[in-house]
Amino acid sequence: MLSIDLQGKRAFVAGVADDNSYGWAIARALASAGAEVCVGTWPPVLRIFNRLRERERLDFSLEGGGSWEIAKVYPLDALFDTDDDVPAELSDDKRYRGLSGFSIQGVADAMVADFGTPCLDVVVHSLANGPEVSNPLVETTRAGYLAALSASAYSMVSMVQRFAPLMRPGGSVVSLSYLAGERVIPGYGGGMSSAKAALESDTRTLAYEAGRRYGIRVNTISAGPLASRAAKAIGSIGNMVEYYEQNAALPACNTADDVGRAAAFLVSPLAAAITGETLHVDMGYHAMGMVAQDQLTGDGGD
Repeated sequence: MLSIDLQGKRAFVAGVADDNSYGWAIARALASAGAEVCVGTWPPVLRIFNRLRERERLDFSLEGGGSWEIAKVYPLDALFDTDDDVPAELSDDKRYRGLSGFSIQGVADAMVADFGTPCLDVVVHSLANGPEVSNPLVETTRAGYLAALSASAYSMVSMVQRFAPLMRPGGSVVSLSYLAGERVIPGYGGGMSSAKAALESDTRTLAYEAGRRYGIRVNTISAGPLASRAAKAIGSIGNMVEYYEQNAALPACNTADDVGRAAAFLVSPLAAAITGETLHVDMGYHAMGMVAQDQLTGDGGD
């Protein structure tokens, strides 16, 4: 029976802070397929995340039964490529107090110290932030726009730069995109649409460059909206989910587990010939050119 087998593989999932996110669903799916999973967590929420783990408030169930555990949690702020890039004043921020080595290179170095090299087979980029996401693009400041691109797109380039050399041949990188990189999504502002477009373009270029240099694959998943805690910054997230449910080719909105399973497939040997791809996991919503017919007629369809 053909199945996804990631036994003996080690994955690093960047952008996990709770169990209600695509990053968590991907980590769970990778663990369900047999991979050892490490995660990177944004320092300002690290203590809360660790507290939830200690109090067993997170869902560590595996698909098919059993449970999994995180092999290692690394503090990660993907705005910083190296520790030298971290501003001195950040050490006075109580959310970062006592932490070090939380740059992208810092985490790469920590993984080498913990596991040697090569030490990775899978890297997942589940990172996005736009401080002005609620602002229309036409009202977005330069600083807000560049911040969105830095956190949501360039961080992927930086991660490939620093983690690809640690990966075994046949390794795979996957990130999370959104349809706003291709089409207009009102309410998804602040330069985030531009960041997703950049992420998808960079995926194609990195697939070539990292493929030739390191023998790894690079893909991205364009997922439908998820009413996660992080997505609450988008004030219309509830309306977006409802709209997908009414107008997708399959009249529903994808779940986090749908995306997790797709990611597990993309990083597995079953997808060995797939790279440079933007895979839509959105119940076919991306294929629609207008609202569904039953929304026009009001008859609810069959």
